[in-house]
Amino acid sequence: MLSESTAERFEFAFDRRLARPLSLLGIRPDTSHLMLDSSRLEIRFGPWTVRTTLDNVAGTEITGPYSAWKVIGARMSMVDRGLTFGTSTEQGVCIRFHQPVRGLEPTGLLRHPGLTLTVADPSTVARRLQEVAAAAR
Repeated sequence: MLSESTAERFEFAFDRRLARPLSLLGIRPDTSHLMLDSSRLEIRFGPWTVRTTLDNVAGTEITGPYSAWKVIGARMSMVDRGLTFGTSTEQGVCIRFHQPVRGLEPTGLLRHPGLTLTVADPSTVARRLQEVAAAAR
C-alpha cells in the first residue's frame, strides 16, 4: 500500500445521480481514488484494488463520454478483458499495461491489459502517469 504522505492522490468524478447505487457496492468518494508515487500506481475502487509498478504502464489516453450501462461500477469488457472503474459518464483515462494486471477477482487468474478510470481530472492523471512512467523506465 502506498503511503499518502509520499504519493499524489487523484479522486474519482462521482455523478451525484449514481452515488447511491454505487455506495451500495461500497464505491464512495472515501473508498475510491488513484495513488501515484515515483515507482508505483495503486487504484482503490470500493472493494477492488489494482496495483502495479510504473514501468508496467504502456500508455494512457483520454476517453469518453460513455453510456452509463457500459461504464458505471466495476466492469470487464468481454472483448479484450479491459477493466473499467466508472463513477461518471463524462470522461475518463484509459491506462494500458505492458503486462496485464489483477483487478476484478481476488485470485489473479483473470488479468486485465487496460484499465479505464472516470477520475475527476483525466487530463492531469494521463499526463502525470506518462511523466512518471517514462521516468521509471
